[in-house]
Amino acid sequence: MSEEPVNQSVIWQPQPGPQEMLLTCPVEEIFFGGARGGGKTDGVIGSWLGHAGRHGAHARGIVFRRSMSELDEVQSRMMEVFPALGARYKAAIRVWEMPGGAVLRLRFLDSDEDATKYQGHAYSWMAFDEAGNWPTPKAIDQLRACLRSVHGVPIQLILTGNPGGVGHNWLKARYIDPATPMTPFQGPDGSMRVFIPSRLEDNRLLMEKDSQYANRLKSSGPAWLVRAWLEGDWNTVAGGMFDDVYRPSVHEVEPFEIPRSWIIDRSFDWGSSKPFSVCWWAESDGTEATLKDGTKKSWPRGTLFQVAEWYGWNGQPNEGCRMLAVEIARGILEKEKDIFPGRKVVPGPADNSIFDAENGMCIADDMGRIGVHWERSNKSPGSRRTGWEAMRKRFKACLTSPMEEPGLFTFNTCRSGFIRTVPTLPRDQHNPEDVNTASEDHCADSVRYRCLYVRAVAFSQPFRL
Repeated sequence: MSEEPVNQSVIWQPQPGPQEMLLTCPVEEIFFGGARGGGKTDGVIGSWLGHAGRHGAHARGIVFRRSMSELDEVQSRMMEVFPALGARYKAAIRVWEMPGGAVLRLRFLDSDEDATKYQGHAYSWMAFDEAGNWPTPKAIDQLRACLRSVHGVPIQLILTGNPGGVGHNWLKARYIDPATPMTPFQGPDGSMRVFIPSRLEDNRLLMEKDSQYANRLKSSGPAWLVRAWLEGDWNTVAGGMFDDVYRPSVHEVEPFEIPRSWIIDRSFDWGSSKPFSVCWWAESDGTEATLKDGTKKSWPRGTLFQVAEWYGWNGQPNEGCRMLAVEIARGILEKEKDIFPGRKVVPGPADNSIFDAENGMCIADDMGRIGVHWERSNKSPGSRRTGWEAMRKRFKACLTSPMEEPGLFTFNTCRSGFIRTVPTLPRDQHNPEDVNTASEDHCADSVRYRCLYVRAVAFSQPFRL
């Protein structure tokens, strides 16, 4: 007599498309996501189940979220899936024990310093769910050193996230810009990386069970945020402070020779562990300039061009190079000799913190002794909001033809600070009139100081050497 077939129900399976690709992708470092509702958390769960199933007791995994409340959201979904597979949860230590002996830890990582708690740990699989909630990849990179297996288990790092938020810039630079989606590429450390995009339409189960989800998204936030949630376009700033007024084709211009009558000055935002930003400016007095193609053009008096920059970073988003004030001052003077030969550079506004004396030391005094002087920036109450609005007004003025009000442009050579960070600055979702202060806003602060700056001495005649 033949046995009756066993009626088995499927507990979890990947949806066709991006989730299936995630579970079968052999690349060591995977960034998965791009839009809200794309099945990111389920993708993480499925990736772990596949890893645990393949490697059994040799599989050691850990999932990170930025906060405890976010971690609860992941755990809630795991409770719907794991027990039915025979897994046991130890709530006191937030650990899942899988039936084949694999172990998965759930942890939150609120600060970069928390990463040091995991020194000496070893994991074959690691995931950062909603990685865009971390303002820099510093903690993630530190924890990456814990990815190893003495049993020869292939290691894997999974990150998920959406465009926008404090981590937009570093995620875009690390996973979106280097290659087209689904194309593996080599990172600076030699590891292979890939971006697997997933959008709302890829989550067919959600669309079938909750057909009104997209409509609720459309009514749950401003237009810029809804676009990010639905489209997952990393080239469109999700909720950016300037996304509606900034156009690279308009605001980023080919360098040209600065007319002798234009004033050249600089602005400065101090940073050591975070980047510093020196911006050099040319201010139009209405005199025509000769462009690279030989044509002549004029702009309204007061129009600003960022003509050069020195962004003090170590090549990693939002990480400074820890230069001393005197070293920066010497570098400024050297660069000005090369960039503006025979031209005078007038002191401009700087972060007011450099004028504060602490332990007998003052950054402005240190730089002044080298020969680099600064004016105080406008730090009156509400100056941040006013500064962003001043930048928006200038950007918008550039979009009209002919221009009637002073605008704000940048030479297209200013890529490290201005072009990489300013156009993508996210708004603070709790205070939409300000940018998110955890984002990489250092160059933008330097620009803001200059837009609010009113020169103490009015030049009644065109400035000349």
